[in-house]
Amino acid sequence: MTQENKPRISNFTPREIVSELDRYIIGQGNAKRAVAIALRNRWRRQQVPGALREEIAPKNIIMIGPTGVGKTEIARRLARLAQAPFLKVEASKYTEVGYVGRDVESMIRDLVEMSVKLVRDEETQRVRLRAEELAEEKILDILVPPAPPGYEDRPIAPQVSAPTPSSADPLDPLPPQEKEKDRTQATRERFRAMLREGQLNEREVEINLPDRASSFPLMQVFSTSGVEEMNMNLQDMVGNLFPKRMKKRRIRIPEALRVLVQEESQKLVDHEKVILEAVARAEQSGIIFIDEIDKVAGREAGRGPDVSREGVQRDLLPIVEGCTVATKYGMLNTQHILFIASGAFNVAKPSELIPELQGRFPIRVELQSLGRDDFVRILTEPENSLVRQYIALLATEGITLEMKPDALAQIADIAAEVNSRTENIGARRLHTVMEKLLEDISFKAPEMNGARVVLGAAEVEAALRNIIEDLDLSRYIL
Repeated sequence: MTQENKPRISNFTPREIVSELDRYIIGQGNAKRAVAIALRNRWRRQQVPGALREEIAPKNIIMIGPTGVGKTEIARRLARLAQAPFLKVEASKYTEVGYVGRDVESMIRDLVEMSVKLVRDEETQRVRLRAEELAEEKILDILVPPAPPGYEDRPIAPQVSAPTPSSADPLDPLPPQEKEKDRTQATRERFRAMLREGQLNEREVEINLPDRASSFPLMQVFSTSGVEEMNMNLQDMVGNLFPKRMKKRRIRIPEALRVLVQEESQKLVDHEKVILEAVARAEQSGIIFIDEIDKVAGREAGRGPDVSREGVQRDLLPIVEGCTVATKYGMLNTQHILFIASGAFNVAKPSELIPELQGRFPIRVELQSLGRDDFVRILTEPENSLVRQYIALLATEGITLEMKPDALAQIADIAAEVNSRTENIGARRLHTVMEKLLEDISFKAPEMNGARVVLGAAEVEAALRNIIEDLDLSRYIL
């Protein structure tokens, strides 16, 4: 791969990656360090000379920990940092070849689709300014139609009394056609200024739009293993046989501009270049997060719904190891895709995966369960913390919500207590407790006329203590 064809990979240092993850995820320092090193190694690999570069494979990671401790969020934030194609899948939805369910190769096809969308959005953003200029010209062509072709060449009408050369105005030597052209251009510029200032937003124009109502209904194929591509290929074929029908519609100028910008962007984007870049990026910097891998652990040989567990592992093995998969956009090699697997492993153990698959995930990271102090930090420190989300939601109704520090501590205590008495679902318990605490306020908010609501430990205790004390009730409510 030449230098100019290298996919763009973030060059954050491991310390910067961990610092960025700390803004959204509390604790789990070991897991953050592991993924930070894995991401930095991707950048390092791109700096290695060509022959050796192809030999360097990513070190795949298994995250082991209970639900709700941040496994998925770490992988998702990592992909955003890397600006890389990212796909999250659940291992439990795949089945062994020969059984009803999704083929494991479909995750690679899904990754390529995500990559194509990512690159296409980037290219669309890059040409957006030019697309807006072209869309503006089209709107102006409707508002101020240009002179018809050949207008400048039409003969001048004979004048009743032609002026003599001596009586002609020396300051106005332009023919009538040029004067008309200047007047049209001046009118066009006036409309351009009005358009940019928003003075024409209420005006309607007539443009051609795709007629979705009369489009040919594409056949949908509910595919099983082995025929996953049939629906995709059939839709492409039928779509080409039946071109889009256009219909004239009158819409307001802002909406017309939005539609025309989209159309012009599609024309300006080089779709072949997008596909080549997307396939390369999926191959070289793609990240696949396989959740619930513990659900397919085990090597039982019995009968029943779990009969295909080991088969799924054996089907996953060549994908993780490196193979070539046929996709809609061409062949894709999976050798350099980074796989991050995760599971609670509270029933099965990582050692119950087949040895070959274990060997393809050399890095294992154990994530710790979250306690009361972690919950307090989760409620207050992240930029997208739950408290900030609820404050913003209620602010849309004019409600000012304030939560005192002792209220947050009380919420953390309750969440930790419920996790210890019932199923431990980690930080997700905070969502349940917060929703129950603010249920009455959320319901009455439109009728509270911009009230100010201050919650302390006493209010939290009063709202939730009855549920906490009743063990059977808390099982169902919290």
